[in-house]
This record gives sequence, structure tokens and C-alpha cells, in this order.
Amino acid sequence: MAVALVLVLIVVGSVLFHLLSPWWWTPIASNWAYIDNTIIITFWITGIVFAAVVLFMAYCVFRFRHREANRAAYEPENKRLESWLTIVTAVGVTALLVPGLFVWSRFVNVPSDATDVEVVGQQWQWSFRLPGKDGKLGTSDTRDVSADNPLGVIGGDPNGQDDVVVEAADLHLPVGKPVKMLLRSIDVLHDFYIPEFRAKMDMIPGSVTYFWFTPTRTGTFQVLCAELCGQGHPLMHGVVVVDTQQDYVAWLGQQQTFAQLSAPQQTGSVEQAPGKTTGLKIAAKLETAGAR
Repeated sequence: MAVALVLVLIVVGSVLFHLLSPWWWTPIASNWAYIDNTIIITFWITGIVFAAVVLFMAYCVFRFRHREANRAAYEPENKRLESWLTIVTAVGVTALLVPGLFVWSRFVNVPSDATDVEVVGQQWQWSFRLPGKDGKLGTSDTRDVSADNPLGVIGGDPNGQDDVVVEAADLHLPVGKPVKMLLRSIDVLHDFYIPEFRAKMDMIPGSVTYFWFTPTRTGTFQVLCAELCGQGHPLMHGVVVVDTQQDYVAWLGQQQTFAQLSAPQQTGSVEQAPGKTTGLKIAAKLETAGAR
């Protein structure tokens, strides 16, 4: 009797915790409400199955508890019960999978008017590259990465000369316009994740992965690395700022192109691009974290 009561209390407590819990998602800032809806559907289906199974266990514990003179009847097969369980399970699994397939189809089919933005992850910072006036990103190669060319842009590609390079600084995006994020890693596995955008993807050395989204409100949003990538993983944060079109154009006009950044090195200058985070800064962060 006590076991049956505990099982019922587990179900009641779980449902109340879910409904009354103050911990929920951050307010969404992109077009991916589909993902929220899919997760809610999953909660309902798994929640109903969890409650049904545990309550059935409670019923069985109570109904078939030990009593004098009761005898158990051995029934090795019950085709009717097995048929119903197979059908119900198939319906439940289908209900879990189908919404996700629809969302995935939208997730990988990028709108034709989306702007390409390259994200480069490395231990332990985020850098970005945006197309210049020609609207095209130049090609890049990890083998071309160097102190003078941290993103590995191929200098002989004319499309890359006017690319806007944002190294270890905030990325700005215009509100209401779709963006295709091209994800590259130049060392180990990383994962580019912005909780408010409900979009994330692994970054695999030697490959280019991608996802897309449309920012739906202005604001400042934190970029996280959702893949354990070494000692400085907790420090691998970044910022994406969603601007109005006017503010975005103003910010874009203040950024430097790949040609401008590479010009000082060609003339023998030792200038450093504004906003560039050096290895010394990263080492200082790690030392501070270790002291804590």
C-alpha cells in the first residue's frame, strides 16, 4: 500500500513541478518557435506516458498485493494485449518523430535571400566574417591560418578582399533578415549556440556546417560553446547584437575589411586590428579562472 502511494505522489509531484516551475526557456528572439512547439509536444507525450506507466504500476501494486488464499494465474502470452501495446507504442513514437522531421526540413532549407555569415571557433574565442560590397564571402582554408591571417582567408581570391573581418569581438546582425551561419573550427570540436535563437550546431575541424535563423527582436545575446573544447571552455563566450537596419549599417561602416587588415603586414607595420584578442589576453583569463 505504501509503495502504491509513493508512486502516485511521484506522478503528482512531477506534474506540479513541471507546471509550477519558475525555470523555463529564455524569451525567444528568432523565427524558431517551431522548435519550442516540438519540445512542448514531446513534453506532453512523454509526460502522459510517464504518468500512465507509473499509475499503472501503482494500480498493480495495490490490486495484486499479497493476500492470503490468493493465487497467481500464469499467462505467458496475451495477443490482444500485445497488439494494443504495439499500436499505441507506434502511434506515440510517430507523434514524437513527425514534428521533429518537419522542423528539421525547415532547419536545413535556407531561404534564398539569407546572408552568409562565417563563424570561426578556436580555443577559446569566436570570430566572424561577413560578405563585403560584392555580397560574396571569399574562400578560406584552415591551412592558411596564421598570425597575420587568423581566419585563413585565401588572399588570392578577389571575393575575399572586401570581406568584413570581426576577430574576437561582437557580431552585429540586422533584425528581421534571415542569416545563414557557416560554422568552421580551426582546432577542435566546438558548438555555436545562442539560447534565445533556439539554434545550435557542432563545428567540426575540416568541415563547414551551417544553420539559419531570422532575428525577430533587437537586443544583446550571449554566444556559448556547447561542446567541451579544453581548459578554457567556460571562458568561450561571445556576443551577438541584433540591431535596427540603421544601427547595423552604422556598425558595419566602422569595421575593417580583410584587405585593410592585411595591408599593415604587407608594409611592415606592426599595427594590430582594433578589438583583436591576443593569446596573452586568453592566457590572462585562464590564469584568473585558475586563481578562483
